[in-house]
Amino acid sequence: MEIYLEYALLVFTSLFAMMNPIGVIPVYMSMTSKLPSEEAKRVAFKSSLTACLTLFFFAFSGKFIFDFFAISVNSLKVVGGIIFFITGYDMLQARFVRTKSENETEVEFANDVAITPLAIPIICGPGAITVVIIYMQEGLTIVHNSILLFCVFGICSLTWITLLSSRKIFQFLGANGNKVMMRIMGLIVMVIAVEFFFSGLKPIIQGIIH
Repeated sequence: MEIYLEYALLVFTSLFAMMNPIGVIPVYMSMTSKLPSEEAKRVAFKSSLTACLTLFFFAFSGKFIFDFFAISVNSLKVVGGIIFFITGYDMLQARFVRTKSENETEVEFANDVAITPLAIPIICGPGAITVVIIYMQEGLTIVHNSILLFCVFGICSLTWITLLSSRKIFQFLGANGNKVMMRIMGLIVMVIAVEFFFSGLKPIIQGIIH
């Protein structure tokens, strides 16, 4: 039992660090602050659910898909890093990452941003997908794999609860506090993006050279 508890703690902390529920708040707020409260709640639920289902999907079929299409995790990191960087730059300017167009209804806008970029790649990014695939492949028993899936569900649920509480947090901070926090988080997201990009690019270049 102690071994399983240690494994659960390892998986949970690894996934939590990669998914970072707290870090999702500024991105979520930047895209939903103009939406009615009910629509914002729908975005929180749909993005968390989509991220959870996506991670479940990659847990069971990720390695097969990567092998079948000859996709490397490093390539995923490079693309994810570019998307992260663009998102972080928009946050650094304290502007909306994605704004509703004139011909787009609030429901359509909410559905769009809930999936991209919130669920993928903000909540469920290259790091989280990589962690899930690796732990699923390394799981020695069905108990280990069950622990992994439970941790995925738990962190996605925690992300949903965190996003539901985000408006109260931002109301407490005020308009200026929100912008400052968004810029700080934008800078952090850009730094993470650079790390992702080069951690994926370096092995690719080394492979070409050798």
